[in-house]
Amino acid sequence: MPWKLIPLLLFLGWMTSVCSARARTDLLNVCMDAKHHKAEPGPEDKLHNQCTPWKKNACCSARVSQELHKDTSSLYNFTWDHCGKMEPACQRHFIQDNCLYECSPNLGPWIQEVNQKWRKERFLNVPLCKEDCQSWWEDCRTSYTCKSNWHRGWDWTSGSNKCPNGTTCRTFETYFPTPAALCEGLWSHSYKLSNYSRGSGRCIQMWFDPALGNPNEEVARFYALALTAEARPQGIRPLLLCLALMLSLWLHD
Repeated sequence: MPWKLIPLLLFLGWMTSVCSARARTDLLNVCMDAKHHKAEPGPEDKLHNQCTPWKKNACCSARVSQELHKDTSSLYNFTWDHCGKMEPACQRHFIQDNCLYECSPNLGPWIQEVNQKWRKERFLNVPLCKEDCQSWWEDCRTSYTCKSNWHRGWDWTSGSNKCPNGTTCRTFETYFPTPAALCEGLWSHSYKLSNYSRGSGRCIQMWFDPALGNPNEEVARFYALALTAEARPQGIRPLLLCLALMLSLWLHD
């Protein structure tokens, strides 16, 4: 009888509202579980220099932002100058890379668990806007390094990173012949060179004008929504089949 369908229809309406397209909130406005990240993002009015775009909502503290601008930071005892002085035009990109890593609360869709002593999470394959990757490579191609992967393989016996035995200092262009080789290989695929441009809402910007807002918030929402849509069918399909069976039984009652 029609009146018997009312509870089922109400339940279906509720399920529709719950399962409608929306981004997973656990992927938005979050900080990684890593060595120097805050537990939760929030305002940081005194962020230093290149990290200031994140001052309205940051995962880094003012002290961390200051350390990121040093040639050899006490945060990780890592030096850019392992093959002589890095050119300032190149170094600014590495500072900005570190500011994004330490300060951004918009990397949730790419956070992965890791089993490392100094962090429990990292980001992987963040789609970096093609202009940011291209300019990074252009400004660093004449600076020098001795490795194509900076995540591992250094000589730490002195307390900071040194070139390991058997390596030779050569130009960045030798170790990173293309922009993709630099952005994707440098930190073990933390980034992925995107085909999208800045302002598209589909790639993460390393550089942005905070007066115009943080464009990476929109990007994070887009990819969080995409991940939600990918995950939804596996969990919802059995429920929908069950509801269809219930409906069939009620209609034949």
